[in-house]
Amino acid sequence: MTGVNAPEASSTEARPMTGRTLEVNGVRILELSPEGPRVRDAAELLSLAWEHEATLVAIPAERLGEAFFKLATGVAGELAQKFVNYRMRLAILGDISAQVANSKALHSFVYESNRGASLWFVKDREALVARLS
Repeated sequence: MTGVNAPEASSTEARPMTGRTLEVNGVRILELSPEGPRVRDAAELLSLAWEHEATLVAIPAERLGEAFFKLATGVAGELAQKFVNYRMRLAILGDISAQVANSKALHSFVYESNRGASLWFVKDREALVARLS
């Protein structure tokens, strides 16, 4: 496991998205820290992933905000679609059982996503590593 941060930028352009990379069975993962601002920009995440030669980005659920889990907002679909368009895999890390219990649509979205290879919802890093093994 190797720790990484985004390159330093000028103080007015500092990049709040930082993470660390790890490699599991040939898959290079960029894992964002649980601390930090909400993820709002897929392009910034994709850029950071490419900088670190990652093929999968792992985002802690707490960095997504409630709008992500309300499918009617389109936030989850937009983020997922960007990642699919650029052939970058995405994993959401964390316990989202409360959100899933409150939304049949989210339950179906999570279930179908986990059946595929582009977007996964997993409990934690260990579950992601097990899925990749």
